[in-house]
Amino acid sequence: MEKSGHHHDSNSAISHKESSPRNFKIGLFTVSSSRFRDDKLRDDSGEIAKEFLEKVGYDFLYSVIDDSKSLIRLSLYSSFVNDNCDAVIFLGGSGLSPRDVTIEAISPLLDKTLDGFGEIFRRISFDSIGSAAMMTRAIAGVVDSKVVFCLPGSPDAAKLGMDLVLKELPHAVFIARGT
Repeated sequence: MEKSGHHHDSNSAISHKESSPRNFKIGLFTVSSSRFRDDKLRDDSGEIAKEFLEKVGYDFLYSVIDDSKSLIRLSLYSSFVNDNCDAVIFLGGSGLSPRDVTIEAISPLLDKTLDGFGEIFRRISFDSIGSAAMMTRAIAGVVDSKVVFCLPGSPDAAKLGMDLVLKELPHAVFIARGT
């Protein structure tokens, strides 16, 4: 790491990034019982995430789903099998309340975990929200050779998370595919 704060990618990482796929289909799900039950409630985090994906030019499907382990898992697998998504992003359901079950739904399904994602997300969050960042349970990993991210549901977390996700998404999808 240089003093300027910039880092240099290894040659391997650079060549992976250059050969990484550019056209993706992303499954984007807001996990929120209140928004699922009342479609008049605005999904600010979902709107933020959609803007990020549109800006990069990725094809995506978007849905608001209930805080339910079964529905979360069904949405994940359906996006793989029926919609041919390359990656899935969940917003919400990652807090400490009894209804927050996204992490519990997805975590047992992960073939591989990307511990660094949660660590970096919490580090970045700490810079803006302080010690409350320790309650952030953001995770990422691989399920059936596809990358999955679970982000908190606040608008600030959506901004931080999407910025972080999109920096490495092509590289992560390329490696997870194993091709």
